[in-house]
Amino acid sequence: MLRLLPGPVHRLALRLAHGLRLRWWRATGKVVRGCNVIAANASRQILLVRHSYHLTDLWMLPGGGLGKGESLLDAAARELAEEVGCTLVSPRHIDTLTFDRNGWTNVIELVAGTTADAPSPDGREIIEARFFLPEALPHPTSKPAQDMIARWLAFQNGNSL
Repeated sequence: MLRLLPGPVHRLALRLAHGLRLRWWRATGKVVRGCNVIAANASRQILLVRHSYHLTDLWMLPGGGLGKGESLLDAAARELAEEVGCTLVSPRHIDTLTFDRNGWTNVIELVAGTTADAPSPDGREIIEARFFLPEALPHPTSKPAQDMIARWLAFQNGNSL
C-alpha cells in the first residue's frame, strides 16, 4: 500500500510512524527483538545503509524487526532483500546484544553472511547503501554498527570481546 504513495509522502509517513512507534515502546516498556546484518562482499567490504526516516546522517547496518514466528536467519535475509535488494548467503548468528533505549529494550541479533549483489536502495526507507572496508568506515558510522563490526571481526578471528 505504501508503495503507491509518492516517494516524499512515503518518507514522511515512515518518519511519523517511527516517532509514534518509539513513543509507544517507551510508554509500554516494550522489549523489541530485531536483527542487524553484516553482509560482506568478495572484497571483504561490509554493506552499510543510511535511512530516510531516522538518524539520516548516520551509516548503519541493514536490519529490522523479526516477524512473529519468523526465524532469525530468515528475518535477516528478508530485511537485506527488502532494504537493498541483496541476497544473503550462508547466514550465521554471531551474537545477541541488548540495548536500554530509555524506557524500552532493544534486543539485536547480529547475523553475518555474504552477498555477491550490488545494493539497490529503494530511495524510500533506505536512501543510500554502499560497501566499505571494516578499517575504512565512513564518517559518521553509528557507534552500535562500529561495535557490531568489531564483534564480527573478533568472531572471524576466533576471539571474543
